[in-house]
Amino acid sequence: MTNTINLEMKSLSSTIANLNVSMTQALDSQTSNELTIAVNPTPTDNSQVQRLADFDTLIAALEYAASGTTGYNFYDAKGSLRSTLPYRVLRQNARASARRLLGLGLSSGDRIAIVADTTTEFVELFFACRYARLIPLAMPVPVNLGSHAVYVRQLHGILESSQASAALANVDYINFLEEAAEGLQRLRWVGTLEQLEKLPVLDKALQANQPDETAYLQYTSGSTRTPRGVIITERALMNNLQGIVRNGLEMRSSDRIASWLPFYHDMGLVGMLMAPMVAQVSVDYMATQNFAIRPLQWLRLISRNRCTIAFSQPFGFKLCTLRVRDSDLEDLDLSCWRAAGVGAEMIRPDTLRNFAEKFAPAGFDMNAFLPCYGLAESTLAVTFSHTGHGFQSLRVDAGTLVDKNIAVRLQADGRKYNEFVNCGRPLPGHMVKVVDDAGQELLDLRVGSIMVHGPSIMTGYFNCPEDTKNTLQPGNWLDTGDLGFLLEGNLYITGRRTDVIIVNGRNIRAQDVEELAEQQPEVRAREASAFSITDANDIITIVLVIECRLTSVIDQQSLTSRLQRLVYMAFGVNCLVELVSPHTLPRTSSGKLSRFEARKGFIQRTDLADQLSVESRDR
Repeated sequence: MTNTINLEMKSLSSTIANLNVSMTQALDSQTSNELTIAVNPTPTDNSQVQRLADFDTLIAALEYAASGTTGYNFYDAKGSLRSTLPYRVLRQNARASARRLLGLGLSSGDRIAIVADTTTEFVELFFACRYARLIPLAMPVPVNLGSHAVYVRQLHGILESSQASAALANVDYINFLEEAAEGLQRLRWVGTLEQLEKLPVLDKALQANQPDETAYLQYTSGSTRTPRGVIITERALMNNLQGIVRNGLEMRSSDRIASWLPFYHDMGLVGMLMAPMVAQVSVDYMATQNFAIRPLQWLRLISRNRCTIAFSQPFGFKLCTLRVRDSDLEDLDLSCWRAAGVGAEMIRPDTLRNFAEKFAPAGFDMNAFLPCYGLAESTLAVTFSHTGHGFQSLRVDAGTLVDKNIAVRLQADGRKYNEFVNCGRPLPGHMVKVVDDAGQELLDLRVGSIMVHGPSIMTGYFNCPEDTKNTLQPGNWLDTGDLGFLLEGNLYITGRRTDVIIVNGRNIRAQDVEELAEQQPEVRAREASAFSITDANDIITIVLVIECRLTSVIDQQSLTSRLQRLVYMAFGVNCLVELVSPHTLPRTSSGKLSRFEARKGFIQRTDLADQLSVESRDR
C-alpha cells in the first residue's frame, strides 16, 4: 500500500514498529492472538497472480489466498489499526482450531454457532469449522445492549433451531451465550476461542470439503417473521461469489475494500468477508456499532487507505450525510471509491442524491453508486447494475401503481409519483421473473412477485420442511417475497409482499406510510413502523407506531392528529397511531425494523389478542 499509516499510529515506539517485520513469520510457534498483532495493515498490492473465485470450495480459495500477502484488517472506533489477519495466518490458525474442534468429539455436518462480532476470532472460527467439515452459523451481536433478555432469547432460539453441537463467543458476549445455552441438551461445548486454544490438538488429517456439502447456515434477519436457517452449499456459495467478483464488481488486483457491515448479515459475511478472500484482496473493517456512532471513520478509512469498494445499506449513506460536518470534508479524498454498493433494503433515490451532493467536495463521484439486489436465500447477490454508471431510477404514476399494479412512467409534472431505483440484471446463470397471484409471468412494468432461479439458490431452510416447500416453487424457483417489476431486463423493487396492506381494495405499501411519518420534524429515520391488524369482523386497520421523544402531552396529541390526517389525505384510510419510547421498536439482527415483531408487540401492549381474528394473529 502506497499510503502512510494514520497519524495516531505514529505515536507508537520504533521498537514496536520493528516487530511488524517478523510478527507473521513464526506461524508454528505462536498463539493466535500473538499472530494477529501488527502495526501495518496488509498491503493492497499482492505478491501473487489474482484468481477470481475459480475454486470448488471456500477452503480451496483460502489455500490459494494464503500464498499471498493480503488479508483482513480491523480498526477501532478512533480509526486506529487494532489487529491484522493475513490470509496465510488465517489458514494456519484456522487449521489448528479445526483440530481442536474435532477433539470435542464433533462429527462432520455438526452445526457450530458463533457470535459474529467484528473480530479476528470470529473469522478464524468460521474457517476452522470448514476445515473440520463442520457447519458454522453466525449469530448476531445485540443491537441494543440494554435489551439483555431479548438478546438472550434470540440466541436461545437460534441455538435450538439449528440444533447446534457447540457454541462460541468472545469474552464480551460469552455470558450472554452461556445464559442462552441453558437447558439445551444437544450442546456439547460452550466457550471462547481462548478456552478452545487450551484444548489439545487432535492428531488427525483434515478432509477436503466437497462442492455438495453445506458450507454454512445463514440465519435470516427476520424483518417479516421469525428468523430461519438458510442452507447454502459450497457449490452455491462459490457460484455466487464468482458472479459477485467477476460480473458484479469486476474486481481488480488493485482493489481494496472498507466495510462496517456485520458478519452475521449475508451482505457482510458473503460480500465483505468471503468475496475479498476469494479474489485475494485486502479489507479494512470497523465494527458496526462504531460506525453507528462515528460514520465519519468509515469514510476516513476509505480515504486514507485508498479503498475502491465499499458497500452499505441506504441507511448508512443517510447516516453519513446527516452526521458528517462540512468541515470534515477538507480531510477526505473519496475519489478512489469506484464501487459504492447499495442494497439490503429499499433504495430511496433521494438518499443517494443527498449523499453524492454532500460528498462531492470530497471527491465522491456519483457514478460510483452500484445498486444491487439479493437475499440470503440466493446466497447473497441476484442482480447488479453496471459499475461506473451510477444509479438510474424510474418515476411512475402513484395512482396507477396502487390501483392497477402497473408502473406507468410519469407523463406530467404535478402528479404524485413513486420513484424506484434500477437494481440491474441477474448474474450469469440466474433468471428473474415477475408473476401475478396465479403464478403467471407478467410483462414489463407490471408489478408482481419476484421469483429467482439459478445455481446460487438455497437447498432449503434447516429443519423447516414446510417453509422450504412454500418458498421453493416447482422448477426450483425461489419465491423471494419481494414485489417489483422488470423493464428491458432490469429489476426494480417496489416493496415486500408481506408489507403491502390491502384496505378496501387499495394496496398500500407500509414503507410509504412510514416515509410519510418520517417527513415530520419530530420523527427520525427508522423510527416509524406501519402494519395492519384485522379484527374478528375482518375489518382491517392500519397501525403506525412511532418512537417519540416529545414529553409534552399537547405536543404528542398534535403529532398523533397530524399523522392521522396526513395518512387519510394520502391514502384515503383511517390510521391508528401509537407513540412509544425511543428504542422500543424491535429490530432485526441487521438493524432493520421488524414489522412482524412490531405488530406482535403492539397487540400485546394494547391487549388486543383476544379481539383479533386468527388470520390476523398468524399473518
